[in-house]
Amino acid sequence: MSSFDGMSNFRTVREEYAHRESTGLLKSDPRQIAVVEALDRLIEEISIKRLAAKSSALGWLFGKRRPAREPVKGLYVHGEVGRGKTMLMDLFYELVPVKRKRRAHFNDFMADVHDRIQKHRDKLKRGETKETDPIPPVAKALASEAWVLCFDEFTVTDIADAMVLSRLFSSLFDEGVVLVATSNVRPQDLYRDGLNRSLFEPFIAILEHHTHVMNLDGELDYRRRKLDRMQVYLTPLGPETDRQMDEAWAAMTVGRKVEPSTIALKGREIPVPLAAGTAARFSFNDLCAQPLGARDYLAIAARFDTLFVDHIPVLSQAQRNEAKRFILLIDTLYDQHMRLVASAEAAPEKLYSGTIGTESFEFTRTASRLTEMQSKEWLDNVRSPDSRARADTPAEM
Repeated sequence: MSSFDGMSNFRTVREEYAHRESTGLLKSDPRQIAVVEALDRLIEEISIKRLAAKSSALGWLFGKRRPAREPVKGLYVHGEVGRGKTMLMDLFYELVPVKRKRRAHFNDFMADVHDRIQKHRDKLKRGETKETDPIPPVAKALASEAWVLCFDEFTVTDIADAMVLSRLFSSLFDEGVVLVATSNVRPQDLYRDGLNRSLFEPFIAILEHHTHVMNLDGELDYRRRKLDRMQVYLTPLGPETDRQMDEAWAAMTVGRKVEPSTIALKGREIPVPLAAGTAARFSFNDLCAQPLGARDYLAIAARFDTLFVDHIPVLSQAQRNEAKRFILLIDTLYDQHMRLVASAEAAPEKLYSGTIGTESFEFTRTASRLTEMQSKEWLDNVRSPDSRARADTPAEM
């Protein structure tokens, strides 16, 4: 039975992991098992905390005071892509016996935080609250909704996020929130070389104090091992190419929860048809037949390191707008050193049939980049979202 259907037959992460191993869904890895054991210990501590909270409530009801328990330390698991971090966190999230829990992409969570902060400021302007600092009430509301927070692919790239994290999570941890997070980098490397990083550094100390930090780097990247044997640019279009794209997507997302997602950007949302960890899958029309621009493609690059793009057509002079967007998309993926897996009607140098206008000239560069992005050297050096350029706009304090 899948661990993602909310109906696991197992009580511990270790039992579910052993079941998957016995059925051939995964290969046992000593470093993964160490994280499995840590997650089971955390589940036990959280269960004890729940029982203590119930006892304290009964004690208050009958006039007895019980001593407060020490806060539960969460878990921060870091390692390179393909190590199984997401799979393990998903097992934990399903099995932890808590109703008020939340699993979210960190960027979505922070978009929610900034929205709540703005709403509090609006209430302050209308005289509906006298509390000038929005962070404590926002943290209190978040903690009341979920006191176990799970973040997959934890990364900090936005200065607006970086500037509020220390105070926000200090308040969340004071409210008893337990954090479980996965990341491609250790805490000390979050927001590395980011603007005004000194203002962010207190958050690192807070994070390390409230979580156990574990490294999951092993000898094998399980997804890369499969992808290395596959083509990343498939042509011509047809059922066989679609099958190969599906096979590559399955290899890239094994052990991950695949679902539609959105990216919040300046008061609107960019739809992501399929997402799993740092991989996303779009059609050509999703990305290039819609009114998207550089800011949208950069927002996608900030979230993902691997993009699957299905059904790239040969573009004619009549499709100049789509061609412009495709050129911009490939420029963005190239500049951010991302992995592209694509199906196309023709080879890169034959994707644009127009002969006049700047698109014809610019597409020569696009074709060259598409060819380079298929090379082993390129694929061996794909950069995680956290290692890319950070936003450089000042934050509202």
